[in-house]
Amino acid sequence: MKAITLKEAVEKPDLLASGHRLCAGCAEPIIARLVLKASRGAIIATTATGCLEVATTIFPYSAWRIPWIHTAFENAAATASGIEAAWRAMRRKGRGPLAKYETLDIVAFAGDGGTYDIGLQALSGALERGHDFTYVLLDNEAYMNTGIQRSGGTPYCAWTTTSPAGTVIPGKREWKKPIDEIVIAHETPYVATVSPAYPLDLMQKARAAFETEGPAFIHAISPCCRGWRFPSNKTIEVARLAVETCFFPLYECRVEDGRPIYKLSPPSLAIAKRPERKKPVEEYLKVQGRFRHLFRPEKREDLIERIQRWVDRRWEMLLEKAGL
Repeated sequence: MKAITLKEAVEKPDLLASGHRLCAGCAEPIIARLVLKASRGAIIATTATGCLEVATTIFPYSAWRIPWIHTAFENAAATASGIEAAWRAMRRKGRGPLAKYETLDIVAFAGDGGTYDIGLQALSGALERGHDFTYVLLDNEAYMNTGIQRSGGTPYCAWTTTSPAGTVIPGKREWKKPIDEIVIAHETPYVATVSPAYPLDLMQKARAAFETEGPAFIHAISPCCRGWRFPSNKTIEVARLAVETCFFPLYECRVEDGRPIYKLSPPSLAIAKRPERKKPVEEYLKVQGRFRHLFRPEKREDLIERIQRWVDRRWEMLLEKAGL
C-alpha cells in the first residue's frame, strides 16, 4: 500500500469546495475533504440524503469538484455498488466514459441514520456481494438534518427531540448500536475508525480503504455543534475528547482468511500503553448540552457511572481483540 504523505495532502486541491452551507463548526466537510485528499486519482462519490448532501448541493450550485451522485437515505451502498459494476462492465467491453480508468476510487458518504438504520440492508447486501468501494459513515449520532431525532447511533442518555430528557426517562434508553462489529461480521476486508481531530491518521486510513480490494468501511465520529449543544469552535476539542476518554477509540481491522486482525491506532495505542492517560468519560459528557441533564439540577452519578462501565467494558474488549 502506498501511504499518503503530508506534502501530497497539502499540495492536492480540495475536491469539496468552500462556500457550502453546512453549519459553522460542522465536522462533516472536514472529514469529507480529508477522505477525498486520500484518493489515488479518478474518483466518484455518492452521498445519501443528509446534512452533507443537502448543504453542498443547494440547486443550482454544487460544492463537489468530482463526479457526484445524490442517492436516497436508504441506498448509498447500492448506488456505490452500481457505479462499481458499471465501471467493470465498461472496462470489460472497452467502451464508455469509465473504460479508460484502471483504478477508480468509489466512495459513499452517509450519516448514522442512513447507515445504522435506514441503509443497513443495502450496506449489508453490498458487503456480502463484495463490491469494491469505500463506505464512510459520518456519525453525528442523530438525524440532524431532519430535526435531531434519535438513531441507532445515538448514545445512551443523550437528549434528542425524540428521546427527550425528563424526570422519569433521562434521554435515550438504548445503547449505541455496534455498527463496526456488524460490518466486521460480514468479513469486510478493511474497517477503521477515524476522528477529524487526527487528520493524518484519517487520511492514511482513507488511503488504505481505497487501496483495499473489495469493500472498506470508515467510521468517522462527526461532532455536531447544533445537535450536541456545544460552541462551534469546540468541534475538534470534542472529537479529541471522544478518543481520549475511549468513548470512540481509534483502530483498524483487517479480515484475512475470515479472521479479523485488530490494530490500535497511535492515539489509542498510547492510552493502552499508559492507562493513566485515559480520561474519565465525564469530561466528554459535560461539554455537551445533550448530556446537560446528567449534571443539573443535580449530578446523576449513577448514570455517569453506568456509561463509564460501558466505555470501560468495550475498551477492554478492544484491547483483548488487539492482543494487548
